[in-house]
Amino acid sequence: MNNQKINMLPVAEQIQIIRRGAVEIIDEKELIQRLEKSFKTGTPLRVKAGFDPTAPDLHLGHTVLLQKMKQFQELGHDTIFLIGDFTAMIGDPTGRSETRKSLTSEEVMENAKTYLDQVFKILDPARTIVHYNTEWMAKFSSQDMINLAGCYTVARMLERDDFHNRMAAKQPVSIHELLYPLVQGYDSVALKSDIELGGTDQKFNLLVGRDLQRRDQQEPQVVLTLPLLEGVDGVRKMSKSYGNSIGVSAPPNEMFGKIMSIPDDLMWRYFELLSSISNQELEDLKKRAETGELNPRDAKVQLARELVTQYHDSEQAELAVEEFENVFKKKNLPDHIPTAPAWGSESRGVSNVLADHELTDSASAARRLITQGAVTINGEKVTDVNLQLEGNKEYLIKVGKKRFLKIEPA
Repeated sequence: MNNQKINMLPVAEQIQIIRRGAVEIIDEKELIQRLEKSFKTGTPLRVKAGFDPTAPDLHLGHTVLLQKMKQFQELGHDTIFLIGDFTAMIGDPTGRSETRKSLTSEEVMENAKTYLDQVFKILDPARTIVHYNTEWMAKFSSQDMINLAGCYTVARMLERDDFHNRMAAKQPVSIHELLYPLVQGYDSVALKSDIELGGTDQKFNLLVGRDLQRRDQQEPQVVLTLPLLEGVDGVRKMSKSYGNSIGVSAPPNEMFGKIMSIPDDLMWRYFELLSSISNQELEDLKKRAETGELNPRDAKVQLARELVTQYHDSEQAELAVEEFENVFKKKNLPDHIPTAPAWGSESRGVSNVLADHELTDSASAARRLITQGAVTINGEKVTDVNLQLEGNKEYLIKVGKKRFLKIEPA
């Protein structure tokens, strides 16, 4: 991508930035050697991260890797955003207690359409190399795949906790799932990557890439793992299925409100992994909060403002701040409440109403919020998950502290 020599920060300064938020670097000595060579020659390193388009929307948990890629871009290195359209059809077995449903190529490409628009809210399009792994995997012959499968033993594959646990629980492990780490690893061979980024749950797959590069007489990539970001509940990893995610494409007010709802102690992790403030600024914020000079709520406003600005713009971020102050500090209703037409005369379950109008991620998430006392209708708290709402009536629905909807009869 970049054939010209470029000016870079000294290696010690680069390492300090690269280490931020990292869980593990394998091997850091190798990384330093590569950075030193890159600095001397002015030749950028090739930094890769892969994303399987198994769903159309990204959330802030996905952006932990993207933020690290952005840092590498700012350090002058080449970043490769790999869309795993081939691997998505296999299905990543990582962390799964059962075989993942395979996707068709049409489903995968439909999901992939939205990825780049979301990704380029963080990465610089002019400095990002985009690849799809069908570019090389679609050319693989049966013999090529057999040769690739011959690089690892079944015993080695079963060292993975997810496979081992499923076997111990007498849960099936399909043959095609064993191919996933090999195909992901081969991506590193095809791209000649110097560094690969991944979540801590991807460590095995990333190390397979190192092994396959050695087999192909390439210098093995440095592996850098990053943590799995907890969702707004502060407990489980961010996931739409858990109802604790913040979508990259979420409306400004919703994004701002959800960020403000995270636990105070989790806020610093969000700053470290998602924010662009310097390490020194972050330490200063922490110290001021510890001494009582800074209200943690004000620090959280700073975080929410920055992230809404990044994914929308500064004007919408300021409007979100004003709306938040109006709704949550002054305890008023928002100036603009979304409306939806009432349904027909039949009754409908409240959990389905919430899910259908995207006030929750799913009906099960709606039931969970109801049991937590987080749902009110016309000012009354809902306690019955089986409540039926009559048709063709007006309802003012509030979910949590930030989501509102007015149902209006025809």
